[in-house]
Amino acid sequence: MAINKKLLPIKAHYFFFMAAMGPILPQLSVYGKELGISSVVMGTITGILPFAFLLAKPAFGLLVDIYRNYRKMIFMLLIVVMTVSYTVMNFIPPRQVLKLEFRNFSATPDTCNVTELNSYVECSNHTVRVNCKSKCFLPGSFLAIPDNSSETSYNICTFSIGTPSTSNYTSEISSENSSESILCDIYCSNEDVEIDSGCLYKSLSFWSFVVLMSVGTIGFNVINSISDAICFDVIGKDGDYGKQRVWGTIGFGVTALISGYVVDLFSDNTINYTPAFLTILVCSVIDLGACIKLELPIIPVPENIFKDLRRLLNSKTVITFITFAVFAGVLDSLIIYFLFWHLQELATATNTANVKLIEGLVVAAETLGGEVIFFSVAGKILERIGHVHCFSMCFINYALRLGLISLAPSPWWIVPIEFFMQGPTYALTYTTIVAYANELAPPGASATMQGIAAGMDDGVGYAIGSILGGVMFEYLGSQSTLQVFSAFGLLCSIAHALLHRTVLRKELLEKSEEIVEYKSPEEAYKATYPDS
Repeated sequence: MAINKKLLPIKAHYFFFMAAMGPILPQLSVYGKELGISSVVMGTITGILPFAFLLAKPAFGLLVDIYRNYRKMIFMLLIVVMTVSYTVMNFIPPRQVLKLEFRNFSATPDTCNVTELNSYVECSNHTVRVNCKSKCFLPGSFLAIPDNSSETSYNICTFSIGTPSTSNYTSEISSENSSESILCDIYCSNEDVEIDSGCLYKSLSFWSFVVLMSVGTIGFNVINSISDAICFDVIGKDGDYGKQRVWGTIGFGVTALISGYVVDLFSDNTINYTPAFLTILVCSVIDLGACIKLELPIIPVPENIFKDLRRLLNSKTVITFITFAVFAGVLDSLIIYFLFWHLQELATATNTANVKLIEGLVVAAETLGGEVIFFSVAGKILERIGHVHCFSMCFINYALRLGLISLAPSPWWIVPIEFFMQGPTYALTYTTIVAYANELAPPGASATMQGIAAGMDDGVGYAIGSILGGVMFEYLGSQSTLQVFSAFGLLCSIAHALLHRTVLRKELLEKSEEIVEYKSPEEAYKATYPDS
């Protein structure tokens, strides 16, 4: 079989660019969690970023339009900035971890005896909360230690005990033993406890993480968008975009799996992310070498999306499509930003080891399994059942996926769930939105419709889902949040189907009288960027 050497640079770019992202992108939220950042704060940060993407992409287009002769240098410089931002995160001061172990002390449901407790101050003028586990008590009890550096032991403090027969309540630690006391071993740590917000916003670690993550993620999204434009320019009108893009999916899955295993291998009491950051650095350097051989097209500056939006909102079908594209983004964002958050909480509750290896297997299952398979058959599914029914089915798939994840008894169960459900959800939904947007677009408005669809899905939808998911994880817990989003997915599916059978039926019948031709994602992209 002959090898097309002209396509080797774009294949290499996709593989090593996405391979550099495999070890870090899925881990960003849990990396923040391990620094003590709450789900609410993390959700707010990731909720703001999609709006930054909407500004960054046209700004980059304007920059390369002004300096056209230096567009490749600017593109490569953006890769360098992204790589530096992510790798420098390895040098963020880690959170100080407190671990306490109490052996064979007497305790009853309302009294206990703790001595020789070393003072620990995480932030001045604040108490330190630690998560305690014991066979005597339910998981998730809390011990509050007063700040007092002059004392090395306490006989009075607050200890929340959960018993099978009563709800959690606060009791006072006493030095007196009861006749009904039992001997208990209690293990306490602040590793999975959120830092008080008064301390968090003053810390160097927090602001370093926010700035570096924001710069790196914005850079990734701009580079990813421009890479597709480069690809279509290289392959020409008759080229197969999917055969080039699949190398990025393979690279992402392979390095996510390998780095997950190696991180677990090099980690002891604390997680050591150094192997993952080294993988990012090595793959990015190789990617820069591949970029030297690339020829960048002249990238047009996008039009005013809000001005074009008003012109398209005369159609009820378009309004409905945009609304449900947002809903799809809401559901997808919970998985993207909080799946590993739930996985780590489940691992803690079930005492499961090798968490980073499991996370790597999850990403590999999603990409090497679900995405590679489903992207190749999504077009045939659309041709057989149509865009409307396919979009309704996507929401049912999300409901099933989120429901199964919430019921998984162990993190290991999430691996097969993601293998089978990533394709019918993310891959099929992405293809449906791109193709459906192309079908609904009025004459001469294909590019505008595609831009709006992308902005609503991974822009507005991701922002709402991230913020809402973070708040719900904090106050409802991860399992309940997943189940609420699962119910929302089912409701979206029913509502979408009913709307197209009732309110939108007349408009769809008028539309069906026109000649409608299915457009693949590649054709839709070419219509979006005719000059690329």
